[in-house]
Amino acid sequence: MTLRGRLDRDVDMSRHVSWRAGGRAERVFYPADLDDLCAFLREQPADEPLHFMGLGSNLLVRDGGIKGTTVLLHSALNRIQIEERRQEQRQSESSLGLLYAEAGVASPKVARFAATHDLVGTEFLAGIPGTLGGALAMNAGCYGQETWDYVTQVLTVNRSGETRRRSPREFRVGYRHVALEDARDEWFVAAWFLLQRSDGQAGRERIKDLLKRRIATQPLQLPNAGSVFRNPPGDHAARLIESCDLKGRRIGGAQVSEKHANFIVNAGSATAADIEGLIDLVAATVQAKTGVALIREVRIIGDK
Repeated sequence: MTLRGRLDRDVDMSRHVSWRAGGRAERVFYPADLDDLCAFLREQPADEPLHFMGLGSNLLVRDGGIKGTTVLLHSALNRIQIEERRQEQRQSESSLGLLYAEAGVASPKVARFAATHDLVGTEFLAGIPGTLGGALAMNAGCYGQETWDYVTQVLTVNRSGETRRRSPREFRVGYRHVALEDARDEWFVAAWFLLQRSDGQAGRERIKDLLKRRIATQPLQLPNAGSVFRNPPGDHAARLIESCDLKGRRIGGAQVSEKHANFIVNAGSATAADIEGLIDLVAATVQAKTGVALIREVRIIGDK
């Protein structure tokens, strides 16, 4: 099969991550669609390092760059649709609808699409600034809801370019963590959500309210990667960071946000090393002053 996607070399990854910092990737593949992605994977050597990315909203690429191949999904795996359910399912659960979305669809689009089709439950995804693939991989959530609360099935692809449908019971799903029971090189490429049918207008109003809240509380005017640390049980990372007088602390062009202490912003020409150094400083300071070990939520890849 002739590949229809594009393969670029020596790509500046700062253009592909929301922190707008970081090094270069050896190779970047932009698949044309899911079939093209599967064909590309079948051609890769077994030892080729592979990295899957969406909008780079929860990712830091170190200044030394990424070896191997990075696959960008957001421009290709973007199908979203309402699917018919089986007859016996429709009879027993007529109040539920099934939404299918591929991994490259932006999470806010999933929220809006569901509400437009009178399906409710995923409004919170409007506050997740990444793709569905990333939301599935980390069980992204906000305001008391999480992605896997509504997942009824997922589609994955492995290194050999084989796709497989899997149920949630095949995964260990927790707070900002998802893993297969049997670890494999597999990546999410789509998911099905089982959602309640209701008045979509209420869902659309909730989306508006969530977006207003996000604008009011988060430093969206500067490049950032969302929440840097997970919230410890019964507490908030932002409260702990602020209690250690770390708001506004800088290393180079990286700064702990004055608006939300669990955000680190690129306040001007920050390097990936600046950002990672500030992440480490915040974690070490909170550990020393409060005894709480903050767990990083953002992913860091590449060479220093």
